[in-house]
Amino acid sequence: MKQIVTAILLMGIVPFASIALSQDSLKTGNTTDSKIRNIDGVAAVVNTGYVTRKEIDDRITTLQKQGAQLPDAASLRQLVLDRLIIEKIQLQNAEQEGIAIGNKELERIIGDIAAKNKLSYAEFKAKVLATGITFERYKVSLRDDIILSRFRERSVETKIKISDAEIDNFISDRMRAMVGGGDQRSAPSVKEGPEEIDVAQIFIPVDAGAGASTQAEAKKQAETLLRDAKGDVDFLQLGAAAAKANPKIKFQDLGYRTPDRLPQLFYEAIRNTGGGQVANAVVKSPAGYHVLKVLDRRAISAAPVQQQAAPQESASTRPQNIPITQTMARHILLKNRAGLTDQDAERRLQGYRDQVRAKTADFAELAKKYSEDGSAPNGGNLGWMGPGDLVPEFEQAMNRLQIGEVGNPVKSEFGWHLIQVLERREAQLTVEKQREFARAAIRERKFEQAYQDWIRELRDTATVKILNVDDSASAAPR
Repeated sequence: MKQIVTAILLMGIVPFASIALSQDSLKTGNTTDSKIRNIDGVAAVVNTGYVTRKEIDDRITTLQKQGAQLPDAASLRQLVLDRLIIEKIQLQNAEQEGIAIGNKELERIIGDIAAKNKLSYAEFKAKVLATGITFERYKVSLRDDIILSRFRERSVETKIKISDAEIDNFISDRMRAMVGGGDQRSAPSVKEGPEEIDVAQIFIPVDAGAGASTQAEAKKQAETLLRDAKGDVDFLQLGAAAAKANPKIKFQDLGYRTPDRLPQLFYEAIRNTGGGQVANAVVKSPAGYHVLKVLDRRAISAAPVQQQAAPQESASTRPQNIPITQTMARHILLKNRAGLTDQDAERRLQGYRDQVRAKTADFAELAKKYSEDGSAPNGGNLGWMGPGDLVPEFEQAMNRLQIGEVGNPVKSEFGWHLIQVLERREAQLTVEKQREFARAAIRERKFEQAYQDWIRELRDTATVKILNVDDSASAAPR
């Protein structure tokens, strides 16, 4: 995570990916013997392995205990089955590539997890057992999670290539925005001349094989966002709010691209759309529905003009140290976990906040006692943090606070935080730090697409046969 905490969950459950496969899109194979259809408990055959109905039931139970907002029962079973199929395929491929976790390494990892939670091995084991699962099942789940993580890292990270030119362009764009006040939106460039277009999107994923009702609901949601985007709102803030309400929704600024580097569907939708304007209609792709906005259009100057403008351009966008404001803050974190609802976490943190404000308790002492991350021994102190070092929800809440102020509880992907600002100072963001930030931002932008492409590749090479997704393991065999 971005320097907030070292958050280790007791349950090693892999979260849903942003892509959900559908039963209709699954490739049927001839390797499934007819006898397998009669095996009670098998929901799907995946290459040489299988997914059981009990595995689906167990995953659903875990999600329900986490207090997550879930779809209807039938959609949830299908979604969980799709996720388990992808996991089976990944584990099978990881095994073929020799990725494995031995018993000694697994025990060492569990010991590290226990230590980070300030528990002995025996205490940690007792906590796992208290969640209602056996310790052996926990170890199997944890082993799978680690293998999946290493396989994904090896497979996806190697697909992401970032050139020095991309980093230079990223920094130059940021510098240009700072020098120009960040508001240089333009009208469409001359159609006869080459141009670059900066497009942002809000993306509602839905599988091409999903049912009509699912498709209609996603389209309706996209059209609502499009209508809102045409109003007087910040497009990226609208996307952030939509993603917060539904984590499956993605939003991103694609950056300046020539038309040939934009998806053809996107370019056709925004061909005649001016800078600062939203596309007239929602774009439907095989992956889902897209709401598009042209943030800017700029002409690509001819070579002689570029040469003349070069000295002025380099003066304004040459990499240089940037003044930034750094904040020292501390927090109390209650991690997302089974048995702790959002309401309970928020109520607990409000109680701590009231104690600090009333001066009946010390923030640092409360953090040492109750915070569930690696900063707890230091009273929750996170050290000096600059822009982009923290997840957006945390950073935005922190920036609104005055020195010494304790804010209201705020939720991020890691759990619930109670934040207190201790100090602020002016500092310099060095060129080296800018390049580190640029590389991380570009990698994050590219990762989602690389991950989706990789999942599709794995899925296309697998043989899957759905046998029974509708019934729970306790249902009578058909």
